[in-house]
Amino acid sequence: MTEKIIIFDTTLRDGEQSPGYSMNTAEKLHFAAQLEKLHVDVIEAGFPSSSAGDFEAVQMIARKVTNVELAALARTSKEDIDAAWGAIKEAAHPRIHIFIATSDIHLEHKLRMTRDQVISNAVEAIKYAKQFTNNIEFSAEDGSRSDRDFLCKIFEAAIAAGATTVNLPDTVGYAIPGEFAELVSYIKDHTPHINQAILSVHCHNDLGLATANTLASITAGARQVEVTVNGIGERAGNTSLEEVVMALHTRRSSLDFFTDINTREIYPSSHLLVMITGIPVQPNKAIVGANAFSHEAGIHQDGILKHRDTYEIMEPATIGLETNRLVLGKHSGRHAFSERVKSLGYDLPRDTIDLLFKRFKELADKRKEIVDEDLEVMVAEEILRVPDTYKLKYLNVTSGTVMVPTATIQMEIKGKEEQKAGFGIGPIDATFNTIAEMTGSQSKLVNFSIDSLTGGTDAQGSVTVRLEQEGVQTLGKGNDPDIIVASAKAYINGLNRLVHLKKNHFPEKKPK
Repeated sequence: MTEKIIIFDTTLRDGEQSPGYSMNTAEKLHFAAQLEKLHVDVIEAGFPSSSAGDFEAVQMIARKVTNVELAALARTSKEDIDAAWGAIKEAAHPRIHIFIATSDIHLEHKLRMTRDQVISNAVEAIKYAKQFTNNIEFSAEDGSRSDRDFLCKIFEAAIAAGATTVNLPDTVGYAIPGEFAELVSYIKDHTPHINQAILSVHCHNDLGLATANTLASITAGARQVEVTVNGIGERAGNTSLEEVVMALHTRRSSLDFFTDINTREIYPSSHLLVMITGIPVQPNKAIVGANAFSHEAGIHQDGILKHRDTYEIMEPATIGLETNRLVLGKHSGRHAFSERVKSLGYDLPRDTIDLLFKRFKELADKRKEIVDEDLEVMVAEEILRVPDTYKLKYLNVTSGTVMVPTATIQMEIKGKEEQKAGFGIGPIDATFNTIAEMTGSQSKLVNFSIDSLTGGTDAQGSVTVRLEQEGVQTLGKGNDPDIIVASAKAYINGLNRLVHLKKNHFPEKKPK
């Protein structure tokens, strides 16, 4: 009989705490809504005790999503559990996820506790959380490097205390598939009452084996997998949601399992994450990379033209990637525009469509063709924007081999228009120097990247900056056919986010 695999998505927790992937509350809300459309079973929305901002984001997600379970992470302390419950208590289907390390190396060097003390802490925490909800998950951190008999013992105690899911993490990506499958089988065979709980796995990709380990654990008896979109996460990342789901979908003859994932939302989810974080997927990434359904070799092209199955084991449409895309231009009307936006997965109110259509017409006057990526940039900028303390009104840059790069900028700063000129070693440096002087910003530019969203010399450029001030980091994003303008927009967007974070006491920091 075909069995269901529960998809536990931790993009907003484990994924978001990796370097470069911080999201503000609005971005987390928008991505949580997309995960609900993707039909994941559980969303781990965050670690509420780590910061006031994370608590607020989890709480707002709990109020918004209704069709999935919502999990919040907690250590074994009552304070952590209180914070987790406080954040998710309004969720339609709340889950408290409690963890403590179980490997001897963690017990000796991090926790400085005995095995018996760890079991006692876990049991007390689960019993305490049980007063809030019956949906409790317990994780044995660094499980793959833990003594297998101790794992059985602590899982038995956790289940007896009330845990309904027990999770085996390969926290540092140390396991290899055969070894990990054997460990899962051993736990299944030697843990009393293991059938009273769901056995879950959480794999990291340090050796590039996260997906392989996860699939091996499924064949050995795991029925929940903890994954992230695009495989983002600490260090080398987590198990990739799209890889596990499509492996099960594509290889049904060998893997007799199913998920409830709406596979046509895989590519939109991947692309939205890129739009929010500004970090692109590598071109050769399985399933969602730009080259995943591309064929350049003549032999491959010949085979594809004769029969698709010769070199493609999946149809692009299965993951929501349409090979034939509607191209819009300056003569396109509001109806075609709104229908195209809706087909991309954005059901927006009329006033937002009106604003976006105006921006679309302005861009269409500059460029011959407007494609999906352009529309998604507009949507992301509009629905994920923060209040504008600073607005760019005018930018003029002069640069060349025989002149000092100069930027003349007019901005609206807190409602007042100001103008200034400044210099730099290049046009973008001059622009940034002038904006920093006008705004009085003391922020440090940690990272600066440029990408082309479409082909051609008139392609829309996408600039991402990472700014840091007083220990707080945030992203700024800007898009424009003129890369210098895009850079200015990205820098100003980052400065606006810093102001917004400071005003709302929401530092984009990660739990230790």
